[in-house]
Amino acid sequence: MMIVRPAQERGAANFGWLDSRHTFSFGNYYDPNYMGFANLRVINEDKVNPAKGFATHGHRDMEIISYVLEGALEHKDSIGTGSVIRPGDVQRMSAGTGIMHSEYNHSDTDPVHFLQIWILPDKKGIEPSYEQKTFTQEEKSGTLRLVGSRDGRGGSITIHQDVDLYATLLKDGEEVSHPLANGRVAWMQIVRGAVQLNDQSLTAGDGAAISQEENITLRGASSDAEVLLFDMAA
Repeated sequence: MMIVRPAQERGAANFGWLDSRHTFSFGNYYDPNYMGFANLRVINEDKVNPAKGFATHGHRDMEIISYVLEGALEHKDSIGTGSVIRPGDVQRMSAGTGIMHSEYNHSDTDPVHFLQIWILPDKKGIEPSYEQKTFTQEEKSGTLRLVGSRDGRGGSITIHQDVDLYATLLKDGEEVSHPLANGRVAWMQIVRGAVQLNDQSLTAGDGAAISQEENITLRGASSDAEVLLFDMAA
């Protein structure tokens, strides 16, 4: 079974310096039918103007993943971490008992375009932590590259939840498949381009909840498709 979340039906917020689209309920956007999926709570697609960003604010008991599509995102937090996140990087911040952080566009001239993803942790009150790794285009081209997992296997970032996060880059006609084990569900987020998911055509910004399927087949339908796949406990 597959339920598509069309890009144009997402929540929206525009503050001038920030243009954001919300796959699930977030901030002032509320839809009781889209409060999250399994342990996936937030997928926000954000575009931030040059030299603008989110001032220091707090989080707790959440796994927060940043995935940059274009530009550069500067991160600073209260545990002494500072970094710049660029395309190809995957950053995980575990808020745990509480953390303060800020996120700004690192550039004074170019916008930054990124996804911020929130995942509910499997345990509350863990020690706040941070991790960032780079995955090259070659690693993701034509294959599902594991970029996040509970045990950090295969060089992926560690997520404190039973989630396997994959990223792929597909050219037109390239195909990948993924088995979905019993008791597992999946969320597919189309980052850019167009794909064919099983028998459904999807484009950038679309998402899909997948359950009760033994196998997921994904085929590129443009020259530049990029997709994230979350394989999660139901």
